[in-house]
Amino acid sequence: MANALLTLRQALPGLSAAESRVARAVINDPALVVDRTITELATICDTSAGTVARFCQKLGFSGFREFRVEVAAAASREQSERDRFEVADGEITRTDSAEDVVAKIAYQEVLAIEETAKSLDLVTLDRVVAVIAGASRIDIYGLGSSGLTAQDLQQKLYRIGLGATYFADPHLALASAALQRPGGVAIGISHSGQTSETGRALEVARLAGATTVGVTNFPDSPLAAHCDFLLTTQARENRFRSGAMSSRIAQLALVDFLFVRIAQSMSDDAAEALRRTYEAVQG
Repeated sequence: MANALLTLRQALPGLSAAESRVARAVINDPALVVDRTITELATICDTSAGTVARFCQKLGFSGFREFRVEVAAAASREQSERDRFEVADGEITRTDSAEDVVAKIAYQEVLAIEETAKSLDLVTLDRVVAVIAGASRIDIYGLGSSGLTAQDLQQKLYRIGLGATYFADPHLALASAALQRPGGVAIGISHSGQTSETGRALEVARLAGATTVGVTNFPDSPLAAHCDFLLTTQARENRFRSGAMSSRIAQLALVDFLFVRIAQSMSDDAAEALRRTYEAVQG
């Protein structure tokens, strides 16, 4: 079983109102599960014990007992990480000093990269590598902060000779998606998985015959419905540090994983392309 608290965070977009209350309560205070019975937790979350039991099974646990054990283990690991960075709480508050802010951001960013790496489906990663390396054309879509990640991926692929194009304009993205064909690849990046323009571009590209790849923090989000392959990040948000920061570091790490595997698959061709493009801009 993966980190139970990560599983809860990723499942949020697909949960019912009652299930969401349980998930958010446990995320905010894991001790609610560790120290209480299923009936007590249900009462706190204004729902029934049956709903909590079904909620645990929906997330892949055998029942409340296994869920409680895994939440306790995940909470213990997170406490160890906070101890490593000497932060009492990962959340940034208005009264934190500069020293506190720097320590907490370092903790959160390292955690985002580590959790993304640990939870990444490596089989899917290499399948995505194969389709990108062999693609006749590559479209990349992303808006806002995810657009920065999309630009980074496009620049990396272009430097090793792969004809990747990034579309910041949703209309141009749709136009290009409509002209995709079998053998092409369309990559959509959205932290929430709810960016309608990115999802629509992937949908159109898929209908045109392209293989579609999604990069998101939430595997049950609407974006996933339009993807042949899904790569997921692990980023968290808080009041002063929104997803535009935490998602970006996790996405950029994932792009680096993807790019290096593609470069490895191209062997000497990628190394030569990187050398030539590096020399071209010197001086």
